[in-house]
Amino acid sequence: MATAFIGFGSNLGNRLDFCDRAVTLLGLLPHSRLDAVSSLYETEPIDDGAAPGPEWFLNGVAQIETNITPKSLLEVCREIERALGRDPDDRKGPRTLDLDLLLYDNLIATDSTLTIPHPRLHLRRFVLAPLVELDPERGHPLLGQSVRELLSQLRDPSVVRRLSPQPSSRYGSRPTCSAPPTGRPQR
Repeated sequence: MATAFIGFGSNLGNRLDFCDRAVTLLGLLPHSRLDAVSSLYETEPIDDGAAPGPEWFLNGVAQIETNITPKSLLEVCREIERALGRDPDDRKGPRTLDLDLLLYDNLIATDSTLTIPHPRLHLRRFVLAPLVELDPERGHPLLGQSVRELLSQLRDPSVVRRLSPQPSSRYGSRPTCSAPPTGRPQR
């Protein structure tokens, strides 16, 4: 089985409900096991030329063990997004749910439909903070540094704060994790 990390986030509608439903559906995937889910982080929208809307995001990362191929796993993530109301034609706008395949073991893959590791993983505090919570020594296959090292060197000034206390999951899908809050870059 391969270890995959999937980032999830929502900034439209009932953000907590969309995140909980996504994690629940990931936990139901065949030939897979949901191993861990990070805390939820409230994150400032990033202005990268997109229009994510005025609402802050809820973000987290799920870790699964799976026999599903990376391309099929990405297709399943897109199906979950659509099922939970994501507009597939507007990938940059406000979203009920965003699922990103961040890492798949130590695989490096690039083609027209899939890039692993995720091409902006090392640039985003809202991805690295929950990844560090789950597996701080996980290496970035291209950069040769752990996610903890990448986070400590990050220059992303966006606000990312761990929700504390964590909201209860009505689906029972989110185990509690203890991690320090993450804010602006540490110098």
